[in-house]
Amino acid sequence: MIRNPILPGFNPDPSICRVGEEYFIATSTFEWYPGVQIHRSKDLVNWDLACRPLSRATQLDMRGDPDSCGIWAPCLSYADGLFWLVYTDVKRYDGNFKDAHNYIVTAPSIEGPWSDPTYVSSHGFDPSLFHDDDGKKYWLVLQWNHISESIGGKPKTSAFDGILCQEWHPEEGLNGEIKVISKGSALGLTEGPHLSKRNGWYYLTVAEGGTGYSHAVTMARSRDVFGPYELHPDTHLLTAKDDPDAPLQRTGHGQVVETPEGETYHTFLCSRPLPGQFSPLGRETGIEKCEWRDDWLYVEGGGTLAHLEVPAPFDVEQRAPVAVERRFADELPPEFQWLRTPEPERIFTLTGEALRLTGRESIGSWFEQSLVARRQEHLRYRAATTLEVFEPTTYQQAAGLTTYYNRYKFHFAVVSWTEELGRCLMLMSCPGDWPDGRMQFPATPVPLAEGPVELAVEVDHAKQQFIYRQGGGNWQPFGPELDASVISDEGGRGEHGSFTGAFVGMMCFDITGQGRTADFTRFSYDPT
Repeated sequence: MIRNPILPGFNPDPSICRVGEEYFIATSTFEWYPGVQIHRSKDLVNWDLACRPLSRATQLDMRGDPDSCGIWAPCLSYADGLFWLVYTDVKRYDGNFKDAHNYIVTAPSIEGPWSDPTYVSSHGFDPSLFHDDDGKKYWLVLQWNHISESIGGKPKTSAFDGILCQEWHPEEGLNGEIKVISKGSALGLTEGPHLSKRNGWYYLTVAEGGTGYSHAVTMARSRDVFGPYELHPDTHLLTAKDDPDAPLQRTGHGQVVETPEGETYHTFLCSRPLPGQFSPLGRETGIEKCEWRDDWLYVEGGGTLAHLEVPAPFDVEQRAPVAVERRFADELPPEFQWLRTPEPERIFTLTGEALRLTGRESIGSWFEQSLVARRQEHLRYRAATTLEVFEPTTYQQAAGLTTYYNRYKFHFAVVSWTEELGRCLMLMSCPGDWPDGRMQFPATPVPLAEGPVELAVEVDHAKQQFIYRQGGGNWQPFGPELDASVISDEGGRGEHGSFTGAFVGMMCFDITGQGRTADFTRFSYDPT
């Protein structure tokens, strides 16, 4: 059986394609660098990280992108001996505009080399590329309406102003007629278009209802790529909007794939919320077995709910979660990412014995943060690190361990300095208040001896506790039990830019501008 989600933790907007016997899924990475996460599998059951292709400044520079902007909803396909990756870099969240710039990169293999980008358009976000069987290629993208408020007494319209389709050529770019081919169903907020073709029908799959608890996969079909498209008899292929007790919530935004034997599956994003609808794991990727009836696709067995267990194409055992212990040598372990900047050498280096973070801007910056972290993939886990060397001389320098969602949602246990105590352990917390974003300091600072400091955090669903020790002594709790549900999509003022997921990792800042460094020698993550 396939156990959902297949990509746990922050892995939204899954675009899937098959090449021979292998499957590939690309997911959104938003402000985390390098951009776009691509996993591979040979059985749809076990998935491994293959690459993050947007890894240099010519492809992606997100410095200044607000929280939950950056890379939205990539589309991965394979044609003409190349992988084609379509992506958006969204530059604005609040207000009327999105400033969504859309590009294409290609590579002869999933490992690369990935090309510099070809710019296509800025109509809106969620672009995709469809390769028709006659060799033509079609560009699809949401058209974003920044004048959606009523003007001159006319009725208010939706900012989600339909799905555009236009022919695209690798050398000539966009050409020919541009047409709105769908405005979706009555559910609205139509986005995330993907086209597929079967038995002479073009199938348009879109995401609707927003990315919250009314999310859905909606399907339509047409004999012509430009429409008109008729809606699915049930309108929605997948949704949990009418089943608040379903274990997989917020299901929507996916893509069709067929096995070599002709079985059909459909990916989707989902979340596994805590009570009160808090999703620290963010939006994850699942997959559902489907069947064709009368040239329409349905969830196998009926209904629109995604299942925790789905029949696999063939018998294979799903790997169990394992603890990971990392010692930093010459390369950053693959599960780690950083924020926004294409110049990682300014925020960290590998010395051969440690991950050395160079203190830059604050934990609230949108430009240059020295934060290296990995996804939270389980509702219960323990993460620990050793801060081997860090000697602050002012409270404006700090380094430590953080559970982090965005600039408004984090808890941060830091080694810093005060005039009264000298080198000490502090706790900084931001519970998601927006737009003020002021920190709280929920623990009395603790003086530290010279030498390394071991820091850990234990998370159990909606609770978390920092602990620490020095000199190989006993672990001691630091500060009160904290609210881990804040570090989630819905935490705090969650409606303001909350599309990612919780991370845990190492952070250093030095707002004196002197760039004081912190050496971390190990990091462990243990699902408990």
